[in-house]
Amino acid sequence: MTIKKSEADPRVIRTRRLLQDAFASLIQEKDFELITVRDIAERATVNRATFYAHFVDKFEILEVRLMESFMTIMNPRINGHEVLNEETIKSIFLGICEFHKSLNTICKRRSTSLVPVFEIQIKEKIQTILLSFIDKDKMLSNSNEQFLINTASIMLSWGMYGAAYTWNKEGCLISAESFVKQSLPLVMKGAKELLG
Repeated sequence: MTIKKSEADPRVIRTRRLLQDAFASLIQEKDFELITVRDIAERATVNRATFYAHFVDKFEILEVRLMESFMTIMNPRINGHEVLNEETIKSIFLGICEFHKSLNTICKRRSTSLVPVFEIQIKEKIQTILLSFIDKDKMLSNSNEQFLINTASIMLSWGMYGAAYTWNKEGCLISAESFVKQSLPLVMKGAKELLG
């Protein structure tokens, strides 16, 4: 009987980091579609079985990498905010823009096929962040109120994500701060249900 190693085990952490670093260097060199599990394992100097002990496939390692990058950007932006207001939404929106811009360096050889792989998870994470600032009593007041809040948070998270994606795709022609400042009035109209 094999005993599964704890994810807190320093060896497990070290091996996962080694695999993630190998993947990070490979994604700089070639398109995601061309990277194989064998490539990642060889670069990390482990065997494929070790890779599969930590990740299901290359899509999972990509998702973990992008989610870590997203939260590394987002955590400092949301720390210190207690309620959902215009300033909190502005910070979240700026974080989303910063994340999209960082994708240009995370995946230098980025292809459009990568976007659908992680887009839904990032949008859901944005929605979770928005909902974390909503008064829990308001969320539980009645099912209609809960439906409106949930729908508004989905629309807001997807809207900010889409706007930031387009801003980045078009070459970040203006700074993230200017873009968010210009877009914020539209975003705030959509956020009325969450704030009200």
